[in-house]
Amino acid sequence: MPNTTFDDARIGQLTSSLTAANARFARAFPGESSKRQPVHTVYGGAHIFKAGTAAKLGVLAQRTLDAYASDFAELARALELPEHESLPSSAEDVAALAAAFEGGADGPGRLAWRVYNRVQDKLKRDACEDFRIDFEDGYGNRPDAEEDGHAENSAKQAAAGLADGTLPPFLGIRIKPFTEELYRRSFRTLDIFLTTLSEATGGVLPDNFVVTLPKVTHIEQVETLVGLFEVLESNTAIPAGALKCEIMVETTQSIVGEDGVVALPRLVRAAQGRCTGAHFGTYDYTASVSVTAAYQQMDHPTCDFATHAMQVALGATGVWLSDGATVVMPIAPHRAPKEGPGLSDAQLAENRESVHRAWKLAYDNNMHSLTRGIYQGWDLHPGQFVSRYAAIYTFFLESFDAASLRLTNFVNKAAQATLVGDTFDDAATGQGLLNYFLRAINCGAVTEAEVLATGLTMEELHGRSFAAMIHNRSHAAG
Repeated sequence: MPNTTFDDARIGQLTSSLTAANARFARAFPGESSKRQPVHTVYGGAHIFKAGTAAKLGVLAQRTLDAYASDFAELARALELPEHESLPSSAEDVAALAAAFEGGADGPGRLAWRVYNRVQDKLKRDACEDFRIDFEDGYGNRPDAEEDGHAENSAKQAAAGLADGTLPPFLGIRIKPFTEELYRRSFRTLDIFLTTLSEATGGVLPDNFVVTLPKVTHIEQVETLVGLFEVLESNTAIPAGALKCEIMVETTQSIVGEDGVVALPRLVRAAQGRCTGAHFGTYDYTASVSVTAAYQQMDHPTCDFATHAMQVALGATGVWLSDGATVVMPIAPHRAPKEGPGLSDAQLAENRESVHRAWKLAYDNNMHSLTRGIYQGWDLHPGQFVSRYAAIYTFFLESFDAASLRLTNFVNKAAQATLVGDTFDDAATGQGLLNYFLRAINCGAVTEAEVLATGLTMEELHGRSFAAMIHNRSHAAG
């Protein structure tokens, strides 16, 4: 037997503190949430919200797609999808190529065809994933009586949508910030909305309901919101602990506090387990660091810094991150008159060019977020759904075959380090690949059947742990 030096009593003391620290770490960093994360949040003014708003947005998005990209080749050229240069321009040739792809043919343009079809399906089936009834920037400052009325009516509409099954999978309200000038108004709107909603539903909240707190600058604002939640839960039929929140990162103080310490973890802790997400506000944040309007873009270096700080501060906490919005809308500048001659060819061409340009800008912004590991963003207009889903589906489908090969190789090798092509993988990459497939399924980019073809089982997929998957397979094989 080999000699040892460690003393059992001393080691026991060390492992006691180590075990306690490991448990503390596991509580603070439980890992990614196992729940579905929406790919976007759609903001709309509270004054126009209706029970059927989500469905209406899907119809408008589909109309935009049909009007400005009637086939997959036109969308591919507008967004400059991979291999778009090789696609034919005539409608007859595009239709023939689509028929060939439908029949199982492969070749240049197949990715664009798959993306287009899945965008169409998504717009018809589940276009709006998350809607925020907005009482802040998308609503403005109005007389108290008017906002009171909109708070009450939008709650009744939410209750009607809950009863009819017409609400999107995720829903919430964005109240005004808790500044000295606005917090009283914000409190009242929150009270009216949730009290009215509770009375109409018997305390049942819509699925994945959250309250978004904008322009957070210090932890007392988050603590106050939690206190308001507790009062509402005590005084209504809403169950204790049911109310959740999101914080908006729109100020430098929400990144670094007044003491020079990273503020985000403390803001989340102040929510006492109620914070589900942190949303970046591109334009307020860039303005707060004196970036002029012409350069307030999502890919500005200051935005990359802020969103990366969010990733570092909140990684493995289970708090979802969302990027900001593209403010250039895909809206045609010319509208046909109700009477008289229609639009000229030049006006129609200008409309198409304007929408395509806005789509491309949003597509590039969305791809920028996705490649940096941020899988949610804001949309402000239904026409943006086209570029949102086109970016998401291109992102996942373009690398699907390679990711499938890598994961299959990993599973077959039981997590031993492997080399596929010129890419070297280890167990951490295996977990990353598993996360990739989970997100691809959740957003509709790929089907469960396509993922199961990699050799995964549904139990392994939904278990969300690559280490556990390999352990179970090794145990079964041994």
